[in-house]
Amino acid sequence: MSEVYDIEVTVLSQTGNCGAGHKVGDKWLIENHTPGGICLSAYQVMEPYCDVLKYGGTYPWQQDPDVTLAVCPDPGNPVVFQLKRLKKSNAGK
Repeated sequence: MSEVYDIEVTVLSQTGNCGAGHKVGDKWLIENHTPGGICLSAYQVMEPYCDVLKYGGTYPWQQDPDVTLAVCPDPGNPVVFQLKRLKKSNAGK
């Protein structure tokens, strides 16, 4: 069975007026379910990146193989999210 990792999402920056109210320092843990309170549009952008990290993949352009960034789709009020792979969790929790 493949190793499965949890992903910590942290708001690194927020410009303008975030309609969901996200602010720098907000955090969520992505395990086996969509985290409550996170903007659905932003989650839809970051979910494919989370899947790569969750199952052990990496992004060659990132200096840290356990971290990547995602930006919400609102170009006038962008929120930048850091996605970080955490310690191993049990698959099928």
